Amino acid sequence: MFGQVRTHQSPTGAALGWRHFAASTGPHGILIVSHGLAEHSGRYARFAEAMAKHGFHVYAHDHRGHGESRAPDAPLATFGHRDGAAKVIADVRAMRDVAAADHPGLPIILFGHSMGGLIALNAAETDPKLYDALAVWNSNFRPGLAGRGGQAILAIERMLKGSDVPSPLLTKLTFGAWSKAIADRKTDFDWLSRDEDEVAKYVADPLCGFDATVSLWIDVFKFAFAGARSDRLARLPADLPVHLVGGSADPSTFNGAAIRWLGERMKARGMTDVTITIHDGMRHETLNEIGREQATEDFVAWCLKAVDRKRRRDGRP
Repeated sequence: MFGQVRTHQSPTGAALGWRHFAASTGPHGILIVSHGLAEHSGRYARFAEAMAKHGFHVYAHDHRGHGESRAPDAPLATFGHRDGAAKVIADVRAMRDVAAADHPGLPIILFGHSMGGLIALNAAETDPKLYDALAVWNSNFRPGLAGRGGQAILAIERMLKGSDVPSPLLTKLTFGAWSKAIADRKTDFDWLSRDEDEVAKYVADPLCGFDATVSLWIDVFKFAFAGARSDRLARLPADLPVHLVGGSADPSTFNGAAIRWLGERMKARGMTDVTITIHDGMRHETLNEIGREQATEDFVAWCLKAVDRKRRRDGRP
């Protein structure tokens, strides 16, 4: 089921490649999956199957410039020549609307990993009434001075080289730096997981590991700096269930510190249902890490609690 790639024509002009895993019990709700940078939705098959077994219809699409999605203004590693960030958010809504039409009345949970988590929070803030719960895993909304420096570098590169060319310097400052943070690394991507088989699969996947373009990095930083702004967080319902996850050995989130920072910032803004979990020893890809089974089971329990709360709030049995 999940291996079959379907196509949906988004209002943005993108032909979105997407996958679906139908709930085998229940159903209890819908899970929309937003994948990370330089990967694709097909890597979430194991997660989708686990969620489906517990009663969730899973929908996952490839973002613009990734995987099987195609758009005239979005070649590989590019969201769009112009307004790429806004178009990505519109694509998420388009897939959400497909899922909602297929299963009317079911609660909808939006899940995002890494860059996908940046997108998920921004999508929820853009359309706060469309999602009943939000999960943001392994995402850094606090790039700080290094992020501001990265934006300055990108502005110079855009002026000198254009937007739709790779940015080797940003790749070196991000993926390269995270790789060097793993002292006993055997590959440049060991920062993703301690599971060598999973890292090998990533390295061998032709749809993974490419260098992002200048414009894509600009859009990623736009998501990172916008998502945690006070005025943006204020758009979310105070009682929205939020599930934040990180790893204590993930260099891209300062070993989980960025996850805790986002959670505490949400709580300080009056959000009352924020769960923060930092998995000991885990690196960047929780779903492909040693111990992923327990992390998934914990998420299932949280999802069931979130949809039950939604039913009770709506006065349904």
